[in-house]
This record gives sequence, C-alpha cells and structure tokens, in this order.
Amino acid sequence: MSWQPEVDEIKRRIELAKQMGGEANVARQHANGRLTVRERIERLLDLESFHEVGALAGRAAYINGELIEFLPANFVFGTGRVDGRRVVVGGDDFSVRGGAADAAIGNKMGYSERMARELRLPMIRLVEGTGGGGSVKMLETMGRTYVPANPSWDIVVASMSEIPVIAACLGPCAGLGAVRVVSSHFSVMVKGVSQLFVAGPPVVERGVGEKVTKEELGGAHIHAHGSGCVDNEVESEEEAFAQIRRFLSYLPQNVWQIPPRMETQDDPQRREEELISIIPRDRRRAYDVRHLLNLVLDCDSFFEIGKFYGRPLVIGLARLNGYSVGILASDPKQGGGGLDADGSEKMTRFIDLCDTFHLPVVNFVDQPGFLIGTRAERQGTARYGARAMAAVYQAAVPWTSIILRRVFGVAGAAHGNAQALNLRYAWPSGDWGSLPIEGGVMAAYRREIEASPDPDARRREIEQMLNELRSPFRTAESFGIEEIIDPRDTRRLLCEWVEMAYELLPSQLGQRLRGYRP
Repeated sequence: MSWQPEVDEIKRRIELAKQMGGEANVARQHANGRLTVRERIERLLDLESFHEVGALAGRAAYINGELIEFLPANFVFGTGRVDGRRVVVGGDDFSVRGGAADAAIGNKMGYSERMARELRLPMIRLVEGTGGGGSVKMLETMGRTYVPANPSWDIVVASMSEIPVIAACLGPCAGLGAVRVVSSHFSVMVKGVSQLFVAGPPVVERGVGEKVTKEELGGAHIHAHGSGCVDNEVESEEEAFAQIRRFLSYLPQNVWQIPPRMETQDDPQRREEELISIIPRDRRRAYDVRHLLNLVLDCDSFFEIGKFYGRPLVIGLARLNGYSVGILASDPKQGGGGLDADGSEKMTRFIDLCDTFHLPVVNFVDQPGFLIGTRAERQGTARYGARAMAAVYQAAVPWTSIILRRVFGVAGAAHGNAQALNLRYAWPSGDWGSLPIEGGVMAAYRREIEASPDPDARRREIEQMLNELRSPFRTAESFGIEEIIDPRDTRRLLCEWVEMAYELLPSQLGQRLRGYRP
C-alpha cells in the first residue's frame, strides 16, 4: 500500500493553483497589458530555478470529503536564482481578489519576508494590489471589524538593514501595497501600466472631493518624476525585470558579505584624452556629467537611479576594475547643480544604501551650494540638506572625492567627511571657497564699491584681484588640497583606490549601528 494517491492529489492541487483566478480573470489581466504573477516570476528568474512554497494554500470547497473547488491564495512566493544567485521572490496575484489581503491565506506574504531575512537572501517583491486589509466587504464575512495592524512589519523594517530589498510596482498598488513598494532599496514602476497611491480614485473622490483617474492620481510621471516614491520608470515589465537583475548584480547577498566583483575587459590604465578639456574654462558653461562618468568608470557599467527626481544630483551604481561602487555627481545642467531639498533627500537615501551594503563611494564634485530663494526655503532645503550632511558624516564606507570644479558653501563642505581621511583628488578646474567670487564680492565689499566714484570699475578691480587668488595651486601650496591631478589619470587612480577600499571591507562587514530608513 503506497501513498501514491496522496502524491497524485498534491500534483492535482498544484495544477489547480497554477490556474490562478481562472481563465476569465487571467484574460482580463492580459487585456490590461499586464502579465500574471507566475509569468512574472518565470521571466524574472533563471530558467526553471523557481521553487514555490505554499502552493497548496487557498480556499477549498468539499462535498462528502471530495474537493470540488479550489481558489488559490493570491500571493505566490518561493526561492529562485537571478544570474545564479539565490533570492526569495514574492508576487501578488491580481487575478484573485485584486491582490487584496483577504485572499492571501495565512500571511504567506509575511512568511516570505521572514524567509528572506532568516536565510539572508535578497527579497524581490512583485507588487500589484492593495496587500492590506481588503475591501469593506470583508466586514460582512467576518461579522466584526478590527484594529489595523501590520503583521510581520518588524521583519520588513529589520530586513532593510540586512538584505537587499527590491520592489516592482506592476499594476495599481494602494495602501499597504504602495508602502511595500517604497519600503525597499530600489523600486521601479511601468509607465502607463502601474500606479501607486495611498487610496484609489473612489476613496479619494469620496474623501476629499477629487475626481481623478488612477494614472492622474499615482502614475509613474508622479512618483518617478515628482515625489521620488519610486526610483525608476520603465517602458515594460521585461525592462523592469532587467533593471531588478542589474541592480542586484552590484550588491552582496547580505550585509555580512562583500559586494561581488565582475570580470571586466576594460583596462584600469585607460586614459581618455577628452577628459583634459571636458570642463569648460568659462565657469558659467555646463557639461555632460553622465558622459564624463562613462569616460572614467568601467565601460557601460553605470546604472543610474532616480534620474528624474532630485535632478541636480546624479546617483547610481557602477564598477571600477570590476568592483562595485556607489557614484554621486552634481549635474551642472540642472540649476547649476545646486543641491535642493529633493536632491538632498535622494543623496541621504543613496549614501545609506551604500553604507549599509559596504559599497565604496566616489563623489564627483561640482557643487555651487544649496539652492537659494523662497522656493528652496519653503521646501525645507536647510533641513533636508542637514540630513544629507549627517549621512555623509555617519557613513563608514570607504569614500573618495574627485573635485571637478566648484566646492562652495555648506553643501560643498559636505563632499566628504572633513574629520576623516577625506581622500580627495582635484582637477585643475577646481574652484572653491565660502562663496563664489562673482556672487560674493557685493556682499563682502558693498560699502567700498558703493563709495567708489565708479562702482562698476571698482567691483571689477576687486574681482580681478580675488581671481588671482582663486587658483587651486594657491590652495595646494598650503596643503589645503592634497592632490591636483591630470584629469586623464582619474580612472587609474580610482582603480588603485578601489582595490585598497575592498581590502578594508572585511573588517567592516555586518550591520551598521543605525538602521536603514526607506
């Protein structure tokens, strides 16, 4: 007598689970331009690497002990591999109750988070739905109401200081679903297909009188371009999966491991002639900082994060001689590169990311200072800027700065930790001080200039005198800057530095004293 009948029943139920919400609901999902959760998992992971957990969970109906109906739980999760690396992946099944928690069965979602944390594996969330308490129709079934709580949220919070957490917003995500997306180290949403909001249009119309569509309320143009709630916007789900795989490739499995090194054919001694003239002599002219980065970093290795939010600051992950590094750079094409409130918030989160996962940081500095004016003050630039400075000074990860041009004011002073080694290399185009001469002369010499018979001529005389003193060589003479280098040597020096940085990392592994905040 064998257990074959029961084994056959296991297989039958798994096949029922794979039917998800049924043909009609799956067809509706496809008609809306979205993949099903199982298609997503299949396309994200390495071929045939998915091992599902909890496939038998669902709502069953019996007659005389025989199963006559089975509706699977609307959360699918398990382990798999991404480019050979093991991960935990969990996704909402929108074809069953729109991804709402009232069809989740037994907190499968929370179990997936615990599995990722305790196995110290990256957590990938494929989010579509509310993921919270479901609709008010639940009250009829439950016969009572309840005090809201978020089971397993302690695990979610703790995981962000221990393992990479990645989230994709792949359809309408409301309430807890939206919070699950933003509670991550990297998030992505699909343009025109996915939306993210605290509450959907019907609730918004009833609650605050706004009549809006899902896209108007929480489309990618709002969150990837405006609010910063989501990092990157993509054109398709396939592109979202590609970005998830790429982001993960720069990070370790957890904070107790060193970030992986990739083989590269890019010569660490490569010298790009274009670098000698890429910074204009006219200080009012901008340049393409992304092109500059690609000339220095390993070829095609720069992966930008948050391109459309906090635009005066460029951030991303890259490689130097195959080693993973975090990159900061001012963009002079965006308001001169002056750090605003959004850029400061973006900078804080990114530094925390790099420090949490032991990614050495390279800061390409061309910082004219914090954004000024009434708009900047209303946005709280001073407070957000102070938080960014705190992140710089709290970071324990190896850090170096390449001073491309301007270093002015309090924001300029935050290019590195002045009380640490503060390893810096300046280009001959370096220009620094408490204030730019062009804007500071009238503040410092106003009385003298106004008392002159020819104020304009006197102002020009003072500017000429001060310009003779602004040469970076004058600063180097007093060891106010450690090295001024040929810009073409930048890659070689950084490739040497990153090897030393990675030699230091084993002594820094583990959790930081302060936790990561989303």
